[in-house]
Amino acid sequence: MTTTAPKPSARRTPTGAAQRVEPLIERFLGGPPPVRVRMWDGSETGPGDAPTVHVRTRRALRRLLWEPGELGLAEAYITGDIDLDTDLGEGLRAMRRAARDRGLTPPAPAFADRFRAAGLALRLGAVGPRPPVPAARAGLRGTLHSKARDRAAISHHYDLSNAFYTLLLDETMAYSCGYWTSDAPGYGSADAQRDKLELICRKLGLRPGARLLDIGCGWGSLTLYAAARGVRVTAVTLAAEQAAYVREQVTARGLDDLVEVLNIDYRDIAGRPETRGAYDAVSTIEMGEHVGDAEYPAFTAILHDALRPQGRVLVQQMSRGTTAPGGGAFIESYIAPDMHMRPLGETVALLEGSGLEVRDVESLREHYVWTVEAWRRTLEERWTEFVALVGEETARVWRLYLVGGALAFEERRMGVDQILSVRPDPVGSAAMPPTRRDWYAPAAPEESP
Repeated sequence: MTTTAPKPSARRTPTGAAQRVEPLIERFLGGPPPVRVRMWDGSETGPGDAPTVHVRTRRALRRLLWEPGELGLAEAYITGDIDLDTDLGEGLRAMRRAARDRGLTPPAPAFADRFRAAGLALRLGAVGPRPPVPAARAGLRGTLHSKARDRAAISHHYDLSNAFYTLLLDETMAYSCGYWTSDAPGYGSADAQRDKLELICRKLGLRPGARLLDIGCGWGSLTLYAAARGVRVTAVTLAAEQAAYVREQVTARGLDDLVEVLNIDYRDIAGRPETRGAYDAVSTIEMGEHVGDAEYPAFTAILHDALRPQGRVLVQQMSRGTTAPGGGAFIESYIAPDMHMRPLGETVALLEGSGLEVRDVESLREHYVWTVEAWRRTLEERWTEFVALVGEETARVWRLYLVGGALAFEERRMGVDQILSVRPDPVGSAAMPPTRRDWYAPAAPEESP
């Protein structure tokens, strides 16, 4: 009796980890992967001309089992369990472009999908206890936006160390979106920050002797810039490291008679009767994102009440699109816990609801792409110094944060705006200039001594 040998399979039997996970990747992505995937055993799958994601350890799969989605992927990258074979920014941009071009729409994972994923992980030897959470992850406790929790949230991000931010930022120590007015050779981050500070002072109409309340003063870039021009400034920050730095700079620059630094919660301003109606101007530069949704009406009331009639307030604040997420799980867990962003129109409505009259809104969205890219270049150029200062994992957190932030602004998932408002006097007078001409006019040349 003769037997017929079985025909060879038209499809090669998968032997490597990459081939075994490929169907699962396609299921969770809603189509073929837009990247090439190389597993710990050297097997690969995916398009050959795409960025390569290297899954270095089985622990990466275990992280995704315990923490599916963005946060699990981010933690796998932070710990080095996953890496890219190219610049992270270029890689993420290429991946997102490919996903858009292919129209990939990930379906909501069903229980059966998770069950199959767990079974595959078991067969690949990736099942086990939950991997340790990276030390850089925030672990906040207590009631959302209580004073104690807000202090811990601010400390997590801004008290990383003055040495870290001195290394990352330019000489102005401005940790907010710059205003890029030139593409001339030699024009850089510090120039853009000084141009931003000058624009704010012009919009607020600051003159020598004016009183400015700077809420969320950071490392004092605006406080010091305004005080150097004779403005009397009350600077408020919840971060102890920032308050210490600003006080040192105030003394070093001989500005003690012009600047008061308060290391307090912004809500404590309302309890200081000397602040009611005392200020010609109020600034809050990228601090409102930390206030919280429910607390924002009380925050805008503080802005209003601190101003004298015809006083102005400038809010520079990040926003999210009406349908786009703001921070996301990674940002909220590692960078800015409890941060809340809303669409621009909602913030405008809240400011007007406090009795302020919104007079000007200027988008700086593209400017933030350029600002964040400048910070990222510094991080990459001085990588070994950052790692020596804060460790590899924290440095990778910041690389992912800066790359992701630049992409979010570039793709209009996030925005940033300067919103100028005024507190009209009892008869409705705002005393605003009739045009914006003086805000953008070139600075007058300084006279020779």
